[in-house]
Amino acid sequence: MKFVPIGRRVLWCMVVGLAGCATPPPGHSPEAVIPAHYPGAAQEAPVSVAPEWRTLFADPHLRALIDAALANNRDLKLAVARVGEVRALYDIQQAGNRPGLSLGVNGMRSRTPADLSVTGRDKIGGQYSVGANLIAYEIDFWGRVRSLNDAALAQFLASDEARRAFELGLIAQVANTHLLARELDERIVLAQRALATREESFRIMRRRAEVGSSSDLEVRQVESLLLTTRSELAALERQRAQNDALLQQLVGHALPPPMAPAPLAGQGLEAALPPGLPSELLTRRPDIRAAERRLAASQANIHAARAAFLPNITLTGFGGTASAELDGLFRGGSSSWSFTPVLRMPLFDGGRTRANLELAEARKQVAVADYETTIQTAFREVADALAAREWLAVQVREQQALVATESDRARLASLRFERGVSSYLDVLDAQRALFSAEQALVQLRRAHMSSTVNLYKALGGSQPG
Repeated sequence: MKFVPIGRRVLWCMVVGLAGCATPPPGHSPEAVIPAHYPGAAQEAPVSVAPEWRTLFADPHLRALIDAALANNRDLKLAVARVGEVRALYDIQQAGNRPGLSLGVNGMRSRTPADLSVTGRDKIGGQYSVGANLIAYEIDFWGRVRSLNDAALAQFLASDEARRAFELGLIAQVANTHLLARELDERIVLAQRALATREESFRIMRRRAEVGSSSDLEVRQVESLLLTTRSELAALERQRAQNDALLQQLVGHALPPPMAPAPLAGQGLEAALPPGLPSELLTRRPDIRAAERRLAASQANIHAARAAFLPNITLTGFGGTASAELDGLFRGGSSSWSFTPVLRMPLFDGGRTRANLELAEARKQVAVADYETTIQTAFREVADALAAREWLAVQVREQQALVATESDRARLASLRFERGVSSYLDVLDAQRALFSAEQALVQLRRAHMSSTVNLYKALGGSQPG
């Protein structure tokens, strides 16, 4: 008489003991080890919020290109579609929290042979039922379903942050491609101007050679510089065509209405962006937030894997009418119901449950490493962009001084040649050096503006609304 209650106590003690052993410790995100300040940045860096990209970029043509890219870029549409896919998976997982009902209509007719019938006669019978079925519903005592829901939600949020990161990268790529197009335009103008000057010099030098005022060597030197300039101009035209093709791909071949783009000097990207503190990257960069969400998902999966060691209780049921004849389904007394709770306790599964837990723990270690690596990469990218802005500004100033010097040198070399003091080789050398210095100055100006774009991207762009 006392065996049943004692057995119940023993069973519940076993269940509670297993629950205590399997309860997972609270998960914590690893501490990110990053310096308190960026290298070379002010020790008291102001807390800043990056401007919205429409405020950062002053050129209306560039803003129109970015709008077209955000609306038509195929890779961005793919990223948005993947967010929708993960959101649907989360909705599917979350549906497991709620009991499900289905309407069932069943009918069966069967014949029992005489040698199998208890009456010794063959029998034809039927069974019909109509009612609602309770789909197998798990009572989440140990938090397994809740942990799976948390993991699915974290994966959805991570995918949305990954979409934000791709969108930020797309904005930066369009801006840098646009700046490169403006650089190539200005370098082509310089090359065309130099080509016109060298064609005129070649014409004059050839006439001088015909009357004996210049040697054939000087003619060949001028011709060599002319051919070199033509080759450089062709290379610049090729780069511009390739850059235009890339820009068309980025905007999904939906270029905005034609408008005159602003030159490099009118892009408005010389102003500094205050970087703030390294700790702000943890909340501003979407790739870091995505890595943090993936880490949270791995922790929730560990909770679910631990809960799999505990008893699982599911409920099924039926409520409706049943009858041996179809016309008796809705007669009085035909109501029927069943309720079936099922308790399953894992005993031996060949180590599958243990392996699932080890897999979840291993994936957490991967997520931790990914999280830490993402933070360190973000810190390096900001430091690189800050260093680029600082030292490219110095290079631009020095290159401007070099262009002024080379321009004056070319002027003096021409005067000395006209007065017969020096040979035309000095003029050619000065013109070649001036052209190279002017080309390099345009490249450095564009690189300095691109460093602002790269810093905007490295800082995580503007905060999401």
